Amino acid sequence: MTESWVDAAERIGADLHLEVAGPGGRRAALIRALREAVRSGRLAPGTRLPPYRSLAADLGVARNTVADAYAELVAEGWLTARQGSGTRVADRAEPVRHAMRKPGRAPVRARGPRHDLRQGTPDASEFPRAAWQASYRRALQQAPNEVFGPGDPAGRIELREALAEYLARARGVRTEPGRIVVCSGFAHALRLLFGGGVLRGPLAVEAYGLGFHRELLAAAGVRTVPLPLDEHGARVDRLGRERAVLLTPAHQFPTGGPLHAARRAAVVDWARARGGVVLEDDYDGEFRYDRKPVGAVQGLDPERVVYIGSVSKSLSPALRLGWMVLPGPLVEEVLAVKGEREAWASVLDQLALADFLSSGSYDRHVRRMRQRYRGRRDRLVAALAAQAPHIEVTGVAAGLHAVLRLPPGTEPTTVKGAVWQGIALDGLSAFRHPETDTETMGAMDGLVVGYATPPEHAYEAALEALCGVLPADHSA
Repeated sequence: MTESWVDAAERIGADLHLEVAGPGGRRAALIRALREAVRSGRLAPGTRLPPYRSLAADLGVARNTVADAYAELVAEGWLTARQGSGTRVADRAEPVRHAMRKPGRAPVRARGPRHDLRQGTPDASEFPRAAWQASYRRALQQAPNEVFGPGDPAGRIELREALAEYLARARGVRTEPGRIVVCSGFAHALRLLFGGGVLRGPLAVEAYGLGFHRELLAAAGVRTVPLPLDEHGARVDRLGRERAVLLTPAHQFPTGGPLHAARRAAVVDWARARGGVVLEDDYDGEFRYDRKPVGAVQGLDPERVVYIGSVSKSLSPALRLGWMVLPGPLVEEVLAVKGEREAWASVLDQLALADFLSSGSYDRHVRRMRQRYRGRRDRLVAALAAQAPHIEVTGVAAGLHAVLRLPPGTEPTTVKGAVWQGIALDGLSAFRHPETDTETMGAMDGLVVGYATPPEHAYEAALEALCGVLPADHSA
């Protein structure tokens, strides 16, 4: 039986007739020709295009010209690229498509992402409804009448006692209930500490972190100074005249990796010598997979470290429950800023969390989700190894996200391509401090991929879509 044209096209890619001419050079002309071939229907959805070498030889152009044209059209959503499957014409019938438009008008995008790979949130479908409901019911039934009157700005004593026990046992925090102040999350903690004048700037921060936090601090009049990062975490040896430093020592956000033990000790020494304060953001310290648990820096010196945590990653950001473990002298100052009529976290939610902790339900939930997220992490790594082995994956020993290192200069087009394919994720550059000296501190191209967010039934499709938008291996 002779091989059909369809079989041959599937095996080596379709034979193309393209007119590569016009202004802007060969690359621009090739992009126009391919785009027009797809728009007109000459290249049907799913058609496999020739390899770079083949088309370059046919057209008499450089191989890199074809590779760059393919990459641009993948970013625009006209084509898809997947390791082992080649470059194909995208399915124009899908909800996310590069719609034809008039010059000067913005492209039409899908109303919402089909695949949510953003960092920062757990799988909402895994919230422990039954166990939480049981804790809430017990808390409500056992609550004294005073619960329904004016509260303590420090938070319910039941929760502070449960937190003191849990944090000592699980995170190596040295504290007592009187040093814990309940808040509604990390951002609220920053507002209380800096917005109320308890701490003042300038504040040293890691060169990569959440822009939202920097904006919040800037609104409070606090200047932030970026610290370089390397394989051992923040370069705390670069600390100077700052009054405080904000770190994510258990799992640097977003690049991954713990702060080296020598640097943990060094930053505490700096705080002692300077009379300064270390702010420790322990945002996902419970989730570690391939390494021993990393204890809190606070355990090295409770009088120089403000430890901040929440249930946003372990349970749900919807609960709005967090806590600060404070040095003794700061407790009254923070409570004065918080005030007796401040909008606190729900007292009933505080009591429910206290029961959830003391009953062992929190430990059981964390252990279960640690295994679930580890499986998600492993499937992401396996998918990339199979379909994009040239992409390096880092920061996966702990946490709820991974960093995919991209070839230099490819991050913008890759993020754009993800948008057109309905994938919500973040580029690594979005987390870089605007004052970072990229020559001395390093400017890395990458994607920050959250593997905890998608529900289980949607995860496999999300991985397939992700691999389809990654840059091809041009070295092959």
